[in-house]
Amino acid sequence: MANRPSTARNAVSLNLAILVVLAMSLSAAAETYKVEVHKPVKMGVSRPLRDLQSVERVGQAHEHPVKPLPAGRSTGSITGAVQTNYGPLVATPLSGFEGVGLGNYSVNAAPPDTNGSVGDTQYIQWVNEAFAIFDKSTGAMVGSPKNGNTLWQNFGGGCQNNNDGDPIVLWDKQAHRWLMSQFSVSTTPYLQCIAVSQTADANGAWNLYAYSYGTDFNDYGKFGIWADGYYAAYNMFANGSTFKGSKICAFDRAAMLAGTAATSQCVQLSTSYGGLLPADIDGSTLPPVGTPEYFVNFGTNVLNVWKYKVDFANAANTTLTGPTAVAVSAFTRACSGGTCVPQPGTSVKLDSLADRLMYRLAYRNLGAAGERMVVNHSVSVGSGKQSYAGVRWYELSATGGNVSVRQQGTFAPDSNYRWMGSVAMDKQGNIMMGYSKSSSSVYPSLWYTARAAGDALGTMGTEAQMLAGGGSQGRYLGGSLTRWGDYSSISVDPTDDCTMFFTTEYLKSSGAFNWSTWVSKVKMPGCN
Repeated sequence: MANRPSTARNAVSLNLAILVVLAMSLSAAAETYKVEVHKPVKMGVSRPLRDLQSVERVGQAHEHPVKPLPAGRSTGSITGAVQTNYGPLVATPLSGFEGVGLGNYSVNAAPPDTNGSVGDTQYIQWVNEAFAIFDKSTGAMVGSPKNGNTLWQNFGGGCQNNNDGDPIVLWDKQAHRWLMSQFSVSTTPYLQCIAVSQTADANGAWNLYAYSYGTDFNDYGKFGIWADGYYAAYNMFANGSTFKGSKICAFDRAAMLAGTAATSQCVQLSTSYGGLLPADIDGSTLPPVGTPEYFVNFGTNVLNVWKYKVDFANAANTTLTGPTAVAVSAFTRACSGGTCVPQPGTSVKLDSLADRLMYRLAYRNLGAAGERMVVNHSVSVGSGKQSYAGVRWYELSATGGNVSVRQQGTFAPDSNYRWMGSVAMDKQGNIMMGYSKSSSSVYPSLWYTARAAGDALGTMGTEAQMLAGGGSQGRYLGGSLTRWGDYSSISVDPTDDCTMFFTTEYLKSSGAFNWSTWVSKVKMPGCN
């Protein structure tokens, strides 16, 4: 875990952060960034995944640590934009199926960091520390689950030997290929392991890459697919402990698809900024030619926006501009960014992970209707002992590169806690949001809400349950398991560009290290 600074150091850091923000607001052009060019430390090609068997896992149940971002990164204001009127539910679940977890794989790590993506015919779900391929229509598993590092068998180094998680899987809709990535941080150098499938079939061969960050720990890596590259953002910790700020990176997508040497270009931000997300394209319409990749995080009642324009042929032409502060309704982070989500029958509270935006920052080009991005995070609603957690969501307009808030809302229809959300938009501009819901009388369960494109701005419909949880997460020999997440995932079916696949964790019965996962399919009526 990251070291917490003393009160005096907090004050100094806060004053420095204020000076930095003031300087940027006075002259964004004055901010300069150094572009780092990295070559992969190793590359190769896997055998077809269908021919690879997982190495048997050993060891006791263990917890994957997440390094918290330094305190003081949001506001103490009362959260605004709280929705008070709720229209009818505008979507119903189509079906669902069990994902990786208890029953489908031995569980000995937590949290699962549940993540998934849907392709032409398959759905891949990846959790700490295994992934599985499913038939997207039936939910049937296509082969057995495999360890996260299975693809890197015979690759050598940390990518082969360490199965450390923080997994991401994405479907490249333009190339009809898969991107999978996890970090290697049990040993140094700290690595990011990236695999790109050679075909649309995830059970085939993959192009493999490893990138080194030396002694800087590349925590909580989040990826997005843009027209010209694969983009990532990390929270960096010098020597594995001292927060350095976010690092944003661009990987040469064309080279990775071809299986050739793929450079990356990275920029290290200051300690004033953490928890960035890269935009990830939904739909078949690309951003206008020349549009830079967007990165977003939150500050005090603002969303900070960066634009990263990369020239893979000549890094001297690469530019990063920002941050531009986009004002939003006041908010306070749920649980002050930490642990406070209650559960039935136990004093163990769950982690809100409200110190950062929740994955993904989903981009969509609606043509004449404009370019949009949607994203969410967890906020505190109410005050004092009456406070609870809700989901703050945003729809941003990004037309012409000018980012502004088109609409926003805080979804908290009652005093239950809602957190760990993921949000996406279909081809008609309808928005669906999935999340976990818990209280002292409600087991952590899967819920969702949605809005039609023509609904009143700032509103979601009535919520509905995808799956009821059957227990609370609690104590084990040696401690209490408070972690839940650290992220969930919604992806949009590229075939109809309507059906949403949402996945996250739940418990069938109370305990620790006994989680399961679920995948739900939801589609708005009239979207065909």
